[in-house]
Amino acid sequence: MALSISRTHGLISDALDYRAARQDMIASNIANADTPFYRPRDISFEDALAKKAADLQKNDKTTLALAQTNNQHLKPQAQKADYRPTTFFRDGHMARNDGNSVDLDVETTEMSKNSTMFNALIQANKKSGGIYKSVIDASQKVN
Repeated sequence: MALSISRTHGLISDALDYRAARQDMIASNIANADTPFYRPRDISFEDALAKKAADLQKNDKTTLALAQTNNQHLKPQAQKADYRPTTFFRDGHMARNDGNSVDLDVETTEMSKNSTMFNALIQANKKSGGIYKSVIDASQKVN
């Protein structure tokens, strides 16, 4: 069994991965600002992270186990949840004469928001690690 800091510690690394993927996608949109008929893409992962967080936080003692009346019956299997982000085309902006609908103002704003959230996740990860480091340091001073 692996040592786990908390149930939700893995969510931070998942969120960092998704934020990095979104940063790459926004950079790709900016790079294709002059490509004819290019439609900007985006990635939505907030729902996937919320679903995973809810599954991690639920209390397993409240779920009812399936009774097996005969040993030859099939064993119940847990359903795997789908935590994958979804990609979509970000529409709603007027396409130019060449069919391209990339709006540089929107893309740079989204990149700035994504970068801010990425930095906030990094700080949360550092703070989480700092709490456990201070506990370990304090326990060494007790002896």
